[in-house]
This record gives sequence, structure tokens and C-alpha cells, in this order.
Amino acid sequence: MTNIMVIAGKEIRSQLGSPIAYVVCGVFLALSGTFFVAYLAATNYADTSIGGFLEAAQYLIPLFSAFLTMRVIAEEKKLGTWELLLTAPTRDAEIVIGKFLGSLAILMLMLGLTVLYPLLLYLLGDPDLGPIATSYLGLLLLGCGSLAVGIFASSVSTSQVAVAAVATGTLSALALLGVVQNFAAGGLATAMASLSLLHHFQDFSRGIIDTRAVIYFASLTGLFLYLAIESVAAGRWR
Repeated sequence: MTNIMVIAGKEIRSQLGSPIAYVVCGVFLALSGTFFVAYLAATNYADTSIGGFLEAAQYLIPLFSAFLTMRVIAEEKKLGTWELLLTAPTRDAEIVIGKFLGSLAILMLMLGLTVLYPLLLYLLGDPDLGPIATSYLGLLLLGCGSLAVGIFASSVSTSQVAVAAVATGTLSALALLGVVQNFAAGGLATAMASLSLLHHFQDFSRGIIDTRAVIYFASLTGLFLYLAIESVAAGRWR
């Protein structure tokens, strides 16, 4: 556990020492804030919900998670510090989980800054806090899965551009399954829905915590972290 926390702390400092994290957070807040205000304006401020923010965030979280993780391992390989980390008395799982927790802390900071939106609604109206709370839980789980995909992509390449492309492509495919299922039928549509990022997020935005959705995001996170650990282990012997 100590090694994991040390690696996580190092990752947080590395992220905060890079302009990428600030750019990602800034652009995320600008875009999500724009959709938040636009949605309220479209309802003539009659709907005191964060619906506009959620509509944007469910797409932005996977996208910006890919950017947050594109340098997590790839940058260390490029700078030559990856070999030093591998020769340290740490296990592969500790390295990957530490990197994941460090990236998750930055994502939670980014989400934490958006609490201003429901706070404004609370001060100026009477929002339903239940769906807001479950929506944030859903965004956090969505972010965990997206970060795990990004870390796996970062473990298989030294090019940050390639990492971002692989992570974005994988996450886009998982997200678009929820759209494609509308054109399928029967068991195929059900299978697509069960694999879709956005399909499993919808219940959270309605104030429902579905155990199937929780299991899906936990499984997605665990699967790609496992693949990242295996990738790191394979890289030790190259």
C-alpha cells in the first residue's frame, strides 16, 4: 500500500506540474458550464437540474480522461525514467494502481470544481438533490472506467498521440454502442446495450443506482487495469 500511495503522489505532482492537466480542466469546465447554462436558458430557467451539464459530461469525461492518461506511462518511457521505476522494489500492480489513483485524484478535482453548478441551483431554486448525487456517482464510475482504458493504452505505446488515439477510439466505440443498438434488434441490441458506457450511465442521471451498472463500470475498470498490469509485466522482459 505504501508503494501505491508513493506512486500516486508522484503522479499527482507530475500531473499538476504539467500544463496538460490545467488545459484539460479549463476546457472541461468551459464546455460543461456552457451546456449547463444553455440548458437552463432553453427551459427559461424553469428546470432546476444539471441536465445540460450531464448531457455534455457523459461525453467529455471519457474524452478528457484519455488526455489525462496519455502521458502517464508513455511519457516515462520517452524520458527514460520508466526503467528506473521498473527496477525499484515495486510490483507491476502497485505501479499501475498508483498511476490510476493519481489520475483519479485529478479527475475528482476536475469534477469537484463543477459542484458550483448544483450549488447555484440550490441557492437560486429548489433542485432535487437525489438525482444530482447519483449523477456525480455515475460520472465518477464512468471516469474510473475511462481512466483504466487510458492507462492501458499508455502502457502499450511510447507515443502520447498514439495513446490518446487508442484510448479515444476504444472509449468512443464503447459509447457509440448505445447509439448503434437503436438500429439492432433482439439479442444483438441487448448485448450492445450491456456493453455501452452511456447506456449504463443513464440510470444514474435519473436518480437510480442500478447494481448492474455499478458492476459494469467496476468490471470495465478492473479489466483494463489488469490488461495494463499484464502489459507492464510483458515489457519487463523485452
